Amino acid sequence: MDYLTTLDSPLGELILASDGLALTGLWFRGQKHEGAGLSAETETRELPVFAETRRWLASYFAGREPDFTPPLAPRGSAFQKRVWDRLRRIPYGQTLSYGDLARELGCASARAVGQAVGRNPISLLIPCHRVLGTGGRLTGYAGGLARKEALLRLEGALPEKEEPACK
Repeated sequence: MDYLTTLDSPLGELILASDGLALTGLWFRGQKHEGAGLSAETETRELPVFAETRRWLASYFAGREPDFTPPLAPRGSAFQKRVWDRLRRIPYGQTLSYGDLARELGCASARAVGQAVGRNPISLLIPCHRVLGTGGRLTGYAGGLARKEALLRLEGALPEKEEPACK
């Protein structure tokens, strides 16, 4: 049994999932792989982990690095979990390339790492948005590149867009 709730955010509606104790999913409504890993039986219910996640998200969207993390239990393969664990260690406001991530993990394929990053079931708290393509290129975010850019700007990892100069 999985438990679900929704939450409005500055970047769109979020769907939160839990096994009753830990957060198992957090997706933007309509994102690629939304609901992946959920059991066939779900119930809408408010849980303490959802309240903690809301508190974390309120701090995050206010532009502050949260000083706590709700309990997380992402579901995936051993390789995916290894990739997601490394994502959790990318500091707030910093980025890492898919290639660097693959090298750190001792994986010959940045593509395999990219696929695992793209299957991250807990957006934001497992910060897959902090992974960039070659040369700092924005690529590969299941929630959409506009959201990825907005999240990185919120964290100060990308410079603010400059207004065009008057002619």
